Amino acid sequence: MPIYKAPVDDTLFLLNDVLHLERYGNLAGFSDVPPDVLAQIIGEAGKICEERLQPLNRSGDAEGCRLDASGEVTTPTGFEEAYREFVAGGWVGLAVPPEYDGQGLPYTLAVVMNEFASAANMSFAMYPGLTQGALAALLRHGDEEQKRLFAPPMAAGRWTGTMNLTEPQCGTDLGLLNTKASPRADGSYAISGQKIFISAGEHDLSENIIHLVLARIDGAPAGVKGISLFIVPKYEVNPDGTLGARNAVRCGALEHKMGIHGNATCVMNYDGARGFLVGEPNRGLNAMFVMMNEARLGVAVQGLAQSEVAYQNAAAYAKERLQGRALTGAKNAGGGADPIIVHPDIRRGLMEMKAFNEAARGLALATALDSDIAHRSQDAKARQAADDRLGLLTPVLKGVLTDLGFESAVKAQQIWGGHGYIDENGVEQFVRDARITMIYEGANGIQALDLVGRKLPKDNGRAAMAYFAEVSEFIAHESSDEMKPFVEPLKVALGDLQKATIWLMQNALAKPDNGAGASYDYMHLFGRVALGYTWARIARAALAKKKETPDDAAWLDAKLTTGRFFMEKMLPETSFRLARITAGVDTLMSLPAEMF
Repeated sequence: MPIYKAPVDDTLFLLNDVLHLERYGNLAGFSDVPPDVLAQIIGEAGKICEERLQPLNRSGDAEGCRLDASGEVTTPTGFEEAYREFVAGGWVGLAVPPEYDGQGLPYTLAVVMNEFASAANMSFAMYPGLTQGALAALLRHGDEEQKRLFAPPMAAGRWTGTMNLTEPQCGTDLGLLNTKASPRADGSYAISGQKIFISAGEHDLSENIIHLVLARIDGAPAGVKGISLFIVPKYEVNPDGTLGARNAVRCGALEHKMGIHGNATCVMNYDGARGFLVGEPNRGLNAMFVMMNEARLGVAVQGLAQSEVAYQNAAAYAKERLQGRALTGAKNAGGGADPIIVHPDIRRGLMEMKAFNEAARGLALATALDSDIAHRSQDAKARQAADDRLGLLTPVLKGVLTDLGFESAVKAQQIWGGHGYIDENGVEQFVRDARITMIYEGANGIQALDLVGRKLPKDNGRAAMAYFAEVSEFIAHESSDEMKPFVEPLKVALGDLQKATIWLMQNALAKPDNGAGASYDYMHLFGRVALGYTWARIARAALAKKKETPDDAAWLDAKLTTGRFFMEKMLPETSFRLARITAGVDTLMSLPAEMF
């Protein structure tokens, strides 16, 4: 049976010693989580994920969701009870403001829970996860009445939320959507159309489901300029917050898919359903992007989560599975073979996963902290700097963490060998579940285009230049002999990123295909630098903590060794990416279509 142990100690080290959460007591909600309370919250988050969610992961995958003739969906056995316990713990509204019945704690803690829950049971975690994204959009763009009616029961977990974008004929190109919104005499709209691939679109976990739906008001302009956002509840909501009649929205089918079987991925049919405009007409994408950006960070964390649980199972297997002998002599003299962890190639896979996981977790939490600063700080300069980093790094995290998270799941399966290919051992589920993270919430090629085409040149490159300056300043400041194994490789990698950026500036404007053709490599080059910078920050904190708490030396030395492995074996990929970028796009684009 697969195992999972929430990385509580590692998370607390990152929050306390690397990110210094205690320094942000001036931000709303941060003063409520001093170190002892923080440890208790993170510990309880790990406990419910290990004890309640993880045991349902394989059974939920095997059973899946069921759709009956009336359009109602039943989730796998045990999900409803686990959801009630999850809701009772206040985990859905962890970062929601108290005035809407949330706990008002840092969003950073919600990201921690997202990782733990997604590693334990990704299908389950998507139900409350999508609710949190829908809540973010409503709280930012909804009017006071909408917030009053919808936010508290969603924060409490009594109602859940979804996002409805995709249609059969349009995914990334939302300008092609056909769903219509016809004005009604009472100020609401009749929503008609079909949406597909709607995660958690129908289920039996909550009293009501609040769909956020993109649609086009009658007579609206064509393309993305004519898209509006609507609240469409499964059950209509009375002015006093009680539930009314069943709305004209139904699940028409459940998608049969590669992974995340425990989550209901629905075809949703809207047949004149009553909907309510969110924000201004024809400005729906603005509101939806709030949800999409939160969702993209959430999906990045899903990539990390699947990598972490896959790594844990691979490491446990490698220490137990006997096969062959160490080249340096038998390590298990009393047995017929040595555990496979003695073999360098097995070690390579494990070290690559471990080095990625620890840096990816640090990078994800640092980005979540930027979101908290951007939305809660009273300092305008701090808000702008954090928002700039958040915008720049979101496509990097989504693309890189999910690509490498899937690679980790495959590496774990490879370490298990033939047993990893067999369903009953549970490892192949990690591969299947991780695969979707590279596709939904904007496929990773789209993330790369967003980085190069939008985020990099935004505000004349202000965010990118500030990030390069931040890393350069860190390198210049950390000049001790202990830090050299970390800052010297980082300096080379940053140089590769800067060269790639200059090449794009010189070659992409005159020939746009150069930018598009280089975008995927650029995203991964940027990601390697961001992970390398994170490892350097982790190393600095580990070295300082060793002096303060010598009893933790072995644990901290393991971190430092893992970080040096990343710097020696993984960070040098930046030079390979730079070579691909500067080779240009001619051979990529020259072959006639009929030759494929």
